[in-house]
Amino acid sequence: MNAVELDGVTHRFAGAGVPALAQLTATIPAGGITGLVGPDGAGKTTLMRLMAGLLRPTAGTISVGGLHPIADADRLRAQLGYMPQKFGLYEDLTVQENLDLYADLRGVVGAPRTESFARLLQFTDLAAFTDRPAGKLSGGMKQKLGLACVLLGNPRILLLDEPSVGVDPISRRELWRMVTALAADGLSVVWSTSYLDEAERCPYILLMNAGRLAFAGAPDALAKRMAGRSVQIGGIAANRRAVLDRALHAPQVIDGVIQGSRIRLVLREPGQAPTPESIDAGSSARVDAVPPRLEDAFIDILGGGPGGDSEVAARMPTVSVEAALADSVIDAVALTKTFGAFTAADRITFRVPQGEIFGLLGPNGAGKSTTFKMLCGLLVPTSGRASVMGIDLGRHAARARQRLGYMAQKFSLYGNLTVRQNLRFFAGVYGLEGGARESKIREMIDTFAFGPFVDAAPDSLSLGFKQRLALACALMHDPAVLFLDEPTSGVDPVTRREFWAHINGVVQKGVTVMVTTHFMDEAEYCDRIGLVYRGQLIAVGPPDELKRSAASPAVPDPTMEEAFIALVERHPPAATAA
Repeated sequence: MNAVELDGVTHRFAGAGVPALAQLTATIPAGGITGLVGPDGAGKTTLMRLMAGLLRPTAGTISVGGLHPIADADRLRAQLGYMPQKFGLYEDLTVQENLDLYADLRGVVGAPRTESFARLLQFTDLAAFTDRPAGKLSGGMKQKLGLACVLLGNPRILLLDEPSVGVDPISRRELWRMVTALAADGLSVVWSTSYLDEAERCPYILLMNAGRLAFAGAPDALAKRMAGRSVQIGGIAANRRAVLDRALHAPQVIDGVIQGSRIRLVLREPGQAPTPESIDAGSSARVDAVPPRLEDAFIDILGGGPGGDSEVAARMPTVSVEAALADSVIDAVALTKTFGAFTAADRITFRVPQGEIFGLLGPNGAGKSTTFKMLCGLLVPTSGRASVMGIDLGRHAARARQRLGYMAQKFSLYGNLTVRQNLRFFAGVYGLEGGARESKIREMIDTFAFGPFVDAAPDSLSLGFKQRLALACALMHDPAVLFLDEPTSGVDPVTRREFWAHINGVVQKGVTVMVTTHFMDEAEYCDRIGLVYRGQLIAVGPPDELKRSAASPAVPDPTMEEAFIALVERHPPAATAA
């Protein structure tokens, strides 16, 4: 028997012009991990909620473990574990109190309760943290606690809706290890994700787009369809962002991304790559075939990537910086932040020159967000100095903030204000008034195609549109420096490419960018990366340099994610804690 059977499933929300799901027919095999893959708005969460019995389909039938999600709700509840995107942990309750609550809700009592707690705490490595409030756990630990809660009662089917969003590579690897072990024991797992590298780990996937099923089967079977259409250009002598932009305008190319010092292209037809000369990549540049990825096939199914054009960059004036400041637009000198006896950031020092993208990476709880906030003027250092455009943030934070744009990790938008009102509010925050403010608001509405949504609340928008609105708010005053805190967490590859087209474009205009991210393919766009661990800066350099430094006989050519994990694991545990 299959874990899930879907027959002509359609779901339409009241007032919606198009259905969230349309005539979806598929099966999810029992045992193992099935990836539910697709872009923002594909219908993944709607399908998860239908399978969990939280929504009733408009048409069609669903069978989960041989049961009807609505008619057999009580019986299904004993067999199903569902972890939504915003899992309901109670942050003021401890780890143990959260487990107690969910055990009560699932009717787990007596000896089975005691045995389950012991097994799950060991399984998730949370046994040493039972007295810690959930709100003080790292992102990875919160996800592991959420997983432990939904495993209470020993469900046979597990629905995980984007469980790795906002989780660092080490925690994500741990999460995969745990779920893979559960699947090996016979549990049927449905893992929803917009990350295509994650989907490649699943033995079986359902690829969705616009509420419809685009593919069902093994990921490598889909990737193989792209044979001969994936290439990499190395040895680039010119500016690689400009080379990518030219390549994306070549008729042979449907998609492209930066990978360290190289660029990776997806071709319209096999073997028809643009020549290095045609995209001005330099005389030393070369084109090499590379194995296709699932992401290449995904982009192809969607009709290609968004291209390299950025209306944001086209409208933005060129940034001028005094010659004396050009090499240190962002300057961190022995930055230290302590909270009581706890050292969150320990003597962190680096400089970012004009027009560079500097990535600040690190595991959850490593100290990177603390460092980032000190450089934005949102936290006052315990000691050391932070400056932006030569302005000391410790003395003149308000003045410095007029020169920088800040996009917060959780989109500091006001849910009770409309899109237009949010734009007007942030324009005022950044000092725009009168005609200049109204002109800039009209420009942002036009640039980001907000027209149909200007009177909507941000909470009603898709994640991709929330991201666009947050970026628009950060760019209202044409800042010279842009701080982006995990700006594309949870968005799909197409939206991520659109975002980075804007960033690459504004950098070409002289804007300096600092970005934090847990998505390692995104880190490849950075000119340099600073890796923070246990409150210390343990490595600084271009992505390729960090990958080379992490190479080993076992992994001679590591990916960025493999390099991240290797460099962190090499760092001695006796270092200052964070």
